[in-house]
Amino acid sequence: MTRVITDVAEAAALLRAGELVAFPTETVYGLGADALDGRAVAAIFEAKGRPHFNPLICHFWTAEAAFDTEVVADERARELARLFWPGPLTLVLPRRETCRVDLLAGAGLDTLAVRVPDHPLALELLRQVGRPVAAPSANRSGGVSPTTAAHVLESLGGRIAAVLDGGPCAVGVESSVLDLSGGGAVLLRPGGVPVEAIEAAIGRVGRPLPPEAAAATRSLRSPGMLLSHYAPSLPVRLDATEVGPEEALLAFGPAPLPGAGAVWNLSPGGDLREAAARLFAGLRWLDAEGRRLGLVRIAAMAVPQAGLGAAINDRLARAAAPRG
Repeated sequence: MTRVITDVAEAAALLRAGELVAFPTETVYGLGADALDGRAVAAIFEAKGRPHFNPLICHFWTAEAAFDTEVVADERARELARLFWPGPLTLVLPRRETCRVDLLAGAGLDTLAVRVPDHPLALELLRQVGRPVAAPSANRSGGVSPTTAAHVLESLGGRIAAVLDGGPCAVGVESSVLDLSGGGAVLLRPGGVPVEAIEAAIGRVGRPLPPEAAAATRSLRSPGMLLSHYAPSLPVRLDATEVGPEEALLAFGPAPLPGAGAVWNLSPGGDLREAAARLFAGLRWLDAEGRRLGLVRIAAMAVPQAGLGAAINDRLARAAAPRG
């Protein structure tokens, strides 16, 4: 049963324990999980019924908390943070080598979407948690974003531990998402900070490709859009029922196929949440180890389609797609 609570310390303790807690921001209610805990992040996708592993926005209590350890911030990012944080602006920036955020929160990419929300309860919650909190909107995938605790209960009641009730959200639309990970600046999603205000601070901002073009180029990095995900350099073979010594095996379940040159088991116990939490780390490890050993491909065992299996299989299908 999902509880409505008003105690920030209780909400923080739940998040630190790996539970899901919805909390208010100035934009909409977010569905929070400890961004350092892969299983907790996987639970976000499970609760939302999210069919793809899209990148999630990671929330911080100060800009320094994000910039010092998790992402690389250039002068543009620091100026935008000075002007608009706390506030409804999300910056997509390169991950630091020291980044602690679980790969699943960033959909396996080498970038991370970060922001500091402008809501006193959210900031106090983040401060008490003391680590990044991954939080998409607190609604079932495809539904209307929630701006009250009651909206969250209507959509996610029984699926999450608690809702921290902070009253109605002031802005009511999602944050603007700006990609600064390359040489330019691209607005990936319009939102609470007008693009004109962003351009006044850092100069011209590009606009995103249409969704059809994004799907073709696999180049966008924004939450809530068709995205490129981390793709291993080794080709991927799906639904493997046997494997050879020249292949690396992405296994699932208690009986991995014998004979592979390298093995990463997503979940020996067949737990889909564990499998989701270990997917991107597994693909990266098999890719690196396979190349080190001179292997020719990654063979992936079948994963059930139910629940989080749909998102896992979607990611694997993208990884196995023909390379242009």
